[in-house]
Amino acid sequence: MPPQSPAQKREEELEKKLAEIKVKENIEEYSARAKKFGLPFSTLKGVPIDTEALNLLDEEEARQSNVAVLYKNEGKLIVALLDPENATTRKTVDSLKLKGYALDLLITTPDILRSVLERYKVIKQKVFKVGAIEIDETELAQLQDQIKNIGDLQNKLASISVTKLLEILIAGALKTEASDIHFEPETDDARLRYRLDGILHDITKLEVAYYEKILNRVKVLSKMKLNIHDAPQDGRFTIKQKNVDIEVRVSILPSEFGETVVMRLLDPRTIKSTLEELGMRKDLMDSIKKELTKKTGAIMTSGPTGAGKTTTLYAFVNHLNEPGNKIITIEDPIEYHVKNISQTQVDPKRGYTFANGLRSIVRQDPNIILVGEIRDAETAEIALHASLTGHLVLSTIHTNDAAGVVPRLVDLGIRPQIIAPAINVTIAQRLVRKLCPNCKQKIKASPEVLQKIKTALEPIKNKIDARFFEQDLDIYQPNKCDQCNFSGYRGRVGVFEAFIVSKNIEELILTSPSMSSIKTMAINEGMITMMQDAYLKLIDGITSVEELERVLS
Repeated sequence: MPPQSPAQKREEELEKKLAEIKVKENIEEYSARAKKFGLPFSTLKGVPIDTEALNLLDEEEARQSNVAVLYKNEGKLIVALLDPENATTRKTVDSLKLKGYALDLLITTPDILRSVLERYKVIKQKVFKVGAIEIDETELAQLQDQIKNIGDLQNKLASISVTKLLEILIAGALKTEASDIHFEPETDDARLRYRLDGILHDITKLEVAYYEKILNRVKVLSKMKLNIHDAPQDGRFTIKQKNVDIEVRVSILPSEFGETVVMRLLDPRTIKSTLEELGMRKDLMDSIKKELTKKTGAIMTSGPTGAGKTTTLYAFVNHLNEPGNKIITIEDPIEYHVKNISQTQVDPKRGYTFANGLRSIVRQDPNIILVGEIRDAETAEIALHASLTGHLVLSTIHTNDAAGVVPRLVDLGIRPQIIAPAINVTIAQRLVRKLCPNCKQKIKASPEVLQKIKTALEPIKNKIDARFFEQDLDIYQPNKCDQCNFSGYRGRVGVFEAFIVSKNIEELILTSPSMSSIKTMAINEGMITMMQDAYLKLIDGITSVEELERVLS
């Protein structure tokens, strides 16, 4: 490179001087702004920036609102911003407060904030890096390409090194769409199982030495204490891929032969995001869509743990998620992140419970409130009052059927005079496995099965196709192939019952009726029961007799 001329040197020095003047002016301007708002000003020199904290906001939101989360310590965040009066900035700050965080705000300059936000590029390059383990996206994709089913995974495990064992297990779980990975230590080894479509499947046995190494790596990943072996621990980590983040929730429990581990994989690609994907009959889906247009009232979904209630609520939220609606959730925990809504997570240690959170949420003037679960009288009362005062409330409650929602609320101490006008519709559901479309076998229904179908569907024969009267009715049974991991089933679908709270049912609720009285009136008004819905799915070739008996017997 030729030496610079005197003129070039002078020009470079001038540019440098002007840049220094601009920096100084910026510092003076934003220092004055900080003083105006009574906030500290910082050039962030020597301030540690925690990339995990930075990730509490996605890059697009951080850049649009000129906000960066610099540091997180338990429930407190240090947050840098430019203008606390800016509407977009206020919205982002309020969303962090709504999640239960205490904020220490500071003001910095635009140049310094931009340099902080450039850290997002570094984060993207570190696709999966926590503690002592790394999986980059290319490697994860290669592992998944080598695994088509559980058989491939078992063969791969036989030749893999200990250092790659956890990576291959995660890749295998993602490829087979497993919801959980279970490690269960036994006398001489550890049992590894995947939960596929709600059923646990044995994968392999692990030597104790192998398992202990995996256990320690999981603890490091999940930020758990390595030296604790006799008490439960909970943690989490994230697998970051190009188009999706997969959160892994980890639970460790001491048992007779060691520590058992359950890793739950929350893959947003497997969640049913639309009403059509839930498996509702057309008549029921049309009724639910109509109820979702209402501006007030409560829609309650019920069923045992693992029945798909939360999935149904997320489908409702996605259906309602449009610019004209403000949607706020309170969940325990947040299982899947939904764009353009405010999601909050309960944290009893910081006093952010369902009840306290609901009180705060109502003051945010939402149109729609999702309450992850109604567990106690206080939460129930606030939620139902919100549904009577201009909000559409979506929530879940543990009961066996749709009619059981009302007696359950009464048991919690809620007066029928509140329940009757507050609830618009109650839904109960279960999940049944779907037959593998590649290998399911057509058979003739046996006389016993045909009689069960007729008995169940006789009361609604005027509403449905009368094929169940045929003596040679075709149904399907499971077979085995590599596409369904030789289980005969692939995926799950909901079976539902629901009733709208009509004038007659509302008057009945005011009398504190029994569950059977409510169910009888709902059926008389046209409710199709879960068992009837299940038999309709059997006739349509979606599931099998064995699966219905397993889930609904």
